[in-house]
Amino acid sequence: MKTILTGLRVNSELTLGNYLGALLPMVRLANQHSQDYNINIFVPDLHSIISDVDGDMQTNIIKSLKYYLASGLELGENVHIYRQSYVPAHSELCWILNCTATMGEASRMTQYKEKGEGKSSVNVGIFDYPVLMAADILLYSATYVPVGEDQFQHLELARNLAERFNHKHGEVFTLPAKTRDQAKFMGTDEGIRIRDLQNPEKKMSKSTPAENSKIMLSDTPEKARKKIMSATTDSFANIKYDMINQPGISNLLQIEALTNDLPLQDVISTWAGESKYGDLKQKVASSVATLLESFQSRYAEISDDMLYAELKKGEKYANEVANAKLYEAQKALHLR
Repeated sequence: MKTILTGLRVNSELTLGNYLGALLPMVRLANQHSQDYNINIFVPDLHSIISDVDGDMQTNIIKSLKYYLASGLELGENVHIYRQSYVPAHSELCWILNCTATMGEASRMTQYKEKGEGKSSVNVGIFDYPVLMAADILLYSATYVPVGEDQFQHLELARNLAERFNHKHGEVFTLPAKTRDQAKFMGTDEGIRIRDLQNPEKKMSKSTPAENSKIMLSDTPEKARKKIMSATTDSFANIKYDMINQPGISNLLQIEALTNDLPLQDVISTWAGESKYGDLKQKVASSVATLLESFQSRYAEISDDMLYAELKKGEKYANEVANAKLYEAQKALHLR
């Protein structure tokens, strides 16, 4: 069986952008394909420590997994949940791939440039985490890795490293699908990118300090309403989807479509020719508040004990698969 793999860092609460752009699409894919694919949903706790962690890591891990279930994930025989640090092969393969990657291609990663911008230095983990991400993918021969568009560059790095290793040492790794095929499989022309409510030129990020820039999944519905109502728009007085010239309005239209599971074009057509930004904000605020109320109700019903039992099963499976692939790589390098 082919594998679909995904994970979300657990440094802090997740945003509405994480939910709409990564969590919800992944859950829908998992439920749709769990009869025909292995579904690997891992907690990237090693990725999380490249920056400060808000709160307790273990609490965040369980919370993250509950988010998947509250989003509708259906657990079953082919759905595997596991913690990255509980599978040592991730770290071991990362070192092997470090010896395949070059400084040049790692330093060209946009995420590294953005995280290092304005800083005199950054930790090596920030520089190297795309290589660890490649290990996460290649250990399980994952074909599809649903991610936002900001991670497409890292998927291409994983493909390049696998191809380079195979060319030199023999066919060990399965290449993940190309980014255009990833997007097609996910049912989108490109990755979903929910924008910062105060600075729509950037994506909504949980690490952004400005509270009104992001909606957290733990926000009360009323708090979320206020954040939408204060969102930055423009002075055109024309509701139009144009991410270049009107990113704020376009972002609100996108949120309205995704929170109601509607085609974006339908929402664009509904608001075509309208000029009252306040009306659009009111509608989006109501949609987001309704979504949060339902999500938080489902979240409150999920048991910690059940999750730990699923982790135990998932980590047994993950170690068996990952260790077998690591051994192949070690043999190819004559380490075994």
